[in-house]
Amino acid sequence: MAKPREEPSAYQRALALLVRREHSRKELGRKLKAKGIEREDADTALDKLNKQDFQNDARFAEVLARSRVSAGYGPTRIRAELGTHGLSRDDIDNAMEIIETDWTATAIELIARKYGNKDLSDQAVRRKATDFLLRRGFDQKAAFAATKLSNHVLDE
Repeated sequence: MAKPREEPSAYQRALALLVRREHSRKELGRKLKAKGIEREDADTALDKLNKQDFQNDARFAEVLARSRVSAGYGPTRIRAELGTHGLSRDDIDNAMEIIETDWTATAIELIARKYGNKDLSDQAVRRKATDFLLRRGFDQKAAFAATKLSNHVLDE
């Protein structure tokens, strides 16, 4: 007769999640709690994983920021999302510095992909393009500059 399987420990559960992708400490804590792990056990496991550098909020912030930049999101949206993960201001600031992106150029590329065949000299189209960039997390300065510059780039 097979003996009953032991439930995985908080450490094992957290490690299994980290094998798949990076997680913030807050995110792992939430997932462990959802699995019925006591807070004290979860904190002990997360402390151990952090000491072993298997879980690192700074690295998580950088990976998430890079992922969001490549998906076409702007700095405001990325900062806001990083903030939802309980990351320190330093981790967020460092992640944003590390990605070193020209936000206006990124915005211009997004407009070219989405509005490439549309006339950006048309005020309604330009407003839609600007609104699109604002929803994606670009600030007003970058959005207005990108729509203005895109008009010249697309004309060439």
